[in-house]
Amino acid sequence: MASEEFIYSLAYLLIAVCVVVPPTEFRAAGLTVQNLLSTWLGSEDVYFIHYHIKRTTATVVVHSLLPIGYYIGLSFVAPDLNLQTPWEANTLWQLYLLASTIYLICASALAVYWKSHKWSCHRIARTLSYHGTSWRAVAAAIDIEFRRIDKFTSGPSGARVIITDSWIMKVSAYNVNVAHQQDCHLNILKSEDHSISHESSTGAQFLTIEVISVNGNIKPFTIRLNSSEYRDLKDKVQAPVVNARNVVITQSLTDRFLDAFREQVAHNPRYHLPEGSVEPDPCIGCMQITSNVKLQKFCDEASQGECVQCYCRPMWCMECMCKWFANRQDQRQPETWMSGKSPCPTCRSKFCVLDVCRLA
Repeated sequence: MASEEFIYSLAYLLIAVCVVVPPTEFRAAGLTVQNLLSTWLGSEDVYFIHYHIKRTTATVVVHSLLPIGYYIGLSFVAPDLNLQTPWEANTLWQLYLLASTIYLICASALAVYWKSHKWSCHRIARTLSYHGTSWRAVAAAIDIEFRRIDKFTSGPSGARVIITDSWIMKVSAYNVNVAHQQDCHLNILKSEDHSISHESSTGAQFLTIEVISVNGNIKPFTIRLNSSEYRDLKDKVQAPVVNARNVVITQSLTDRFLDAFREQVAHNPRYHLPEGSVEPDPCIGCMQITSNVKLQKFCDEASQGECVQCYCRPMWCMECMCKWFANRQDQRQPETWMSGKSPCPTCRSKFCVLDVCRLA
């Protein structure tokens, strides 16, 4: 009988850990609080703040069910413990049942309290109230910015870092930390290098960054992200990123290739726009930088080689063209990228790095 208790306890502990910290397999199967209660939670894309207020409330209640759930399950697995008649059970089990029941009652009462006050007393609402006169007005502003496609996001659902034009947010199981970009600065605390990663065959480096706000009511919080996303984060934040501890940040493979790509293009001939031609439009890849490269065959004679003359007008920036080129190469052999070929993203004419020209 003791072995059955041990197996049940071990299995329940495993399930409880997966409920509290869902692994990738659980998230893929939809076995998370936000997926199981999606009808009640509503749409995150439309009402970001209200969605997470409800999600954190539901998470508190669901997690409070785990201790008493263990007791109820064990009462069927081990009937000789008399758990179904608590007055006959061991004193330790009586104390466990009492503590589990009190924990569930307190969590449920807290959820009812938040709901009865129209969420105004929720910790997320209180945090937002420090950023303006009305937390609902701040929530509406965040909702609008979250709907935009140019926001920065990193991490799995339920443990994400989100940066919009004005806000830095960290989503966790029980809370959403919010800081206004104009009121804060970022400080790189440390890095963690992993030789094995499920995200990359070449390992990964993770950065821990502290977000510190000048608003005294906003407590500092830390965010964690892959160093390969660090460039995108710096491009999005307006706040300064301080590296006072001189943390060595490993460049991603794409970033290293971009440096080599830029260096080669700098040696290529420049392209002069025909007289009277219109000014280049913003890059159609990122819509942020003005198009600054043109594909012009210089690697060989016009009728020789695999590359073909491209007649498209300049429509891409250097970084987007580099990323396009890198994504068309054999990802298992990055050492061959510089000598590789790629189709033009617009007309599919084949080109190589020697054919990429900066605008004069």
